[in-house]
Formats: sequence, structure tokens, C-alpha cells
Amino acid sequence: MDQIFDLAIIGGGVNGCGIARDAVGRGNSVFLCEMNDLASGTSSWSTKLVHGGLRYLEYYEFRLVREALIEREILWQIAPHIIRPLRFVLPHHAGLRPTWLLRLGLFLYDHIGGRHLLPPTRSVDLTRDEVGKPLIPGRYTKGFEYSDCFVDDARLVVLTARDAADRGAEIHTRSRAVGIAQADNIWQVTIEDADGARSTIKARVLVNAGGPWVEQVLATGAGVNAKAKVRLVQGSHIVVRKLYEHDRAYMFQNSDGRIVFAIPYQDDFTLIGTTDRDYEGDPAKVKATAEEIGYLCDSVSEYLAKPVKPEDVVWSYAGVRPLYDNGASEAKAATREYVLELDLPEGTPLLSIYGGKITTHRRLAEEALEKLAPYLHSTKAREGWTAKAPLPGGDMDVSAIPALTAELLRSYPFLSPAHANRIAHAYGTRARNWLGDARSIDDLGRFFGATLTESEVKYLMAVEWAVTAEDIVWRRSKLGLRLSAGEIAAIDQWIAAHR
Repeated sequence: MDQIFDLAIIGGGVNGCGIARDAVGRGNSVFLCEMNDLASGTSSWSTKLVHGGLRYLEYYEFRLVREALIEREILWQIAPHIIRPLRFVLPHHAGLRPTWLLRLGLFLYDHIGGRHLLPPTRSVDLTRDEVGKPLIPGRYTKGFEYSDCFVDDARLVVLTARDAADRGAEIHTRSRAVGIAQADNIWQVTIEDADGARSTIKARVLVNAGGPWVEQVLATGAGVNAKAKVRLVQGSHIVVRKLYEHDRAYMFQNSDGRIVFAIPYQDDFTLIGTTDRDYEGDPAKVKATAEEIGYLCDSVSEYLAKPVKPEDVVWSYAGVRPLYDNGASEAKAATREYVLELDLPEGTPLLSIYGGKITTHRRLAEEALEKLAPYLHSTKAREGWTAKAPLPGGDMDVSAIPALTAELLRSYPFLSPAHANRIAHAYGTRARNWLGDARSIDDLGRFFGATLTESEVKYLMAVEWAVTAEDIVWRRSKLGLRLSAGEIAAIDQWIAAHR
């Protein structure tokens, strides 16, 4: 490949894809490689929130919280199909944080980030309000209800990559960077694909968005001794059958100072998380431990009238957060600020990303491009543009999903309301791109179970880089909880036969 790209990006998580999208939109040529599937590392194992991080106020991270709160509404407006408002109930726990401190924290949370669209905090009488019904009677009498947002994390990454590709970026999944070298002020990155074939691409600037593997990427020949250090922190989650009927989430305080969320998930389930513990070893092999599962069950059972037990868990997952190591004594206190480290080995720019959150990925990308501006020669304006440009399928008002669902039901009356709602939330205004002219469910091809059809699978493979059933059911559609092992295996068999 003789082309010299302006940027080569290693890592297809939210940060790498966010930088690719912003950079190509400013007129730069972009190459991105990801060794596995998009969002298959940290980005798909989150608590599924776009939030300011209320608890970070305790660590005086006011700049981070303010930035995250501003980004919360920006992301909601550019991706209203995959991001939705969510109200959180924070019960007062006697003996832990006092009421005045909770009220002060929530006042700051409501006001330091320029909240415009989301409703403000309110006090709740847990003895009368429906949100108090699932709690242990008599133990929790007062609380607060505040706003944040829920996000389909993996779809956020995939749609960010899709937008980058639509604007001209080259996105290569299952492509591992196995060697980095430089010659004549140009980076040469050796890429190995899934079949073991190797090729070399050239770029003027290299971005290391390897997440938990950021230091391993540097070790493949970058010629850099990193000044920053990454702190790997494991966060585990469990999913159980729906614990209550209302649509609010809970933020529960623990006596160890940590908090745990209980969040309505996929209509029929409740998502509980997360843990914070230092992690050593291969980030690809992280799993929720029995100890963590027990911890999460005990944490929510401190509040709920019906205790949650490990045998209630229908699914668990874990991810490794690549936090910037600021020397904090405990994982829970490690900063969530991101650090962009620019090195110039032999004058050739290399930017490494440490830390970051899904909520602040767009702003991180802007800062990365600002830092790299002296080394990029785009003819387009250098100002940020992504705050106003919707992600694919998100070109609608934040309140438009019910109307879109109704429109899909009118156009495709063979869909059930639940099926149409899922499609609207996943694809937004691009739903028709694969529903096409279908007049019956049979027109969508083979039915794999849980509303997943051949037409949707073909679209995900052709447009969203899906290669395996795992890509489809756990990241792009989140239908894995509703499909049996046999049904998932049948999808892989179908894919193998239709490659």
C-alpha cells in the first residue's frame, strides 16, 4: 500500500473510533485497525451509562464531572436512538453520607454542567412513592431522584466507526498491529489479518488507542519509553431477571464507600454493577469472579426487600478499564481523567491515550486533534464539528423514538410492537436500510430467534463489520440474553455458509 495516511489509529474502542471520526471529518486521511471486533475490549463491558459521575465529586474531580455533564446532553442529541434519559433513585442510608451532603452533591450535579434538557433532581418520600416499594420496608424513608442517560455502548462505538467510514476513513477489524517502525518521519505499521497475512501501512501520525493494551502497543517497536502508566481496574457486572416494575434505576451506597447501580435492562432484566479492583494479567481473559458476584448481590440485597442471590444471575460480564495511574491507594479512587501523551521519537508524532470514559470520548477526540494539529495538514477548518453532527440513524429529535416506532409499525405491520421498538432504538432512521420493501416476516429471510432475522444479520455483516455470532448477539443487537446456545451456534453456522 503506497498511500501515506495522515493518521493511523491502533484500537477500535470508543476512543480510537471517536478520533477516527473527528479526524476524517476535518479532511484527514485515516486508517484504523482493531485486533478483534470493534468495542470488544473495555467499551462493550461498561455499565451502559452516559453520566457525569456523581461520585467523582467526592474526589474533587469537578472539571471531569462538568465536562461529562456537558457531553451527556450533546451525545443524547446526536444519538437519541441509542441513548435515552434515565432517572436514578438515591436512597438515604443512615450512617453513610448525610442527607445534606447528598443534597449538595446533587445541587452541583444539576448546575455545573449546563443541564438544559434533562429534568432536575427531586426529593422522594420512599414510604409513599412507587420507587420505594422494592426497598426493605421501614429502613429507607427518604431519597433523591436525579437524571443521567443510558447508552447502548457497543452500538455507540460501531456507529461512530460507521460514520467515520462513511466520511472516508478505512476501518479494519480483525487486524492486529504486530510491528511499528519509523523511517524518514513516517510511521510504518505492520498489520496481520485474521488469516495471518501481513501488510504494511504508512502514516504521518500514529495514535495509540490500545486501551488496556496501550503499553503493549508501545512495546511493538515504537521507540518510546512511556512516561505515563496505565492502571488496569476490573469492573464486573451481573444481570438478573427484572427486580421491579417501574422504569427508574437505583444508585445504592455501600458501607465501603463504593456505590452500585441497579438498572432496568433489555425490558425483562436488571443490570447490577460495578466492582472496582486492580487487575493483573491478560485483559482478554478477565471474568467476573464468584467473590465479585457475591459482592454485587450483597450490595443490592442491603436495600431490596427481596434479596438477590448468586443463583439468580443469568449472565455476568467483566471488563478492564485502562485508567491513568495517578498513584491512588485504592482502585475506586483512581482518577477517571484521561491523559494524552505526545511523544516525538525522531520527530515523528505518536499520541498515546490513557484512561477516558464513554461519556467524554467525543471531547477526548477533540483534544487529541487539537494536540496533533501542528502535525496535520488538512485543508479543512480545524475546529471541532462532531457536537452537531448526528451519528448514523440519529438524525431526529430526542423525543422522536415513539413516533419512529409507530411509523415502522405502519410501514411493516407484520412487526410486533416490541420488535419495531427494538429496531427503532438500534437503527434509528436507518432501519429501512435493511427492512427495505419487506411485506411479511418471511421477506426478511431466515428467523434465528428473538426477532433476529437473516436480513438484519446480512446488514450487520455488510455495514457494521460483524463477523461472528458473538459480534451480532452480544454487541450489535444485545439479543444474547434471549437466544439459546444452540440458536447462537446456528447463526455462526449460517455465517460460515454465507461468507
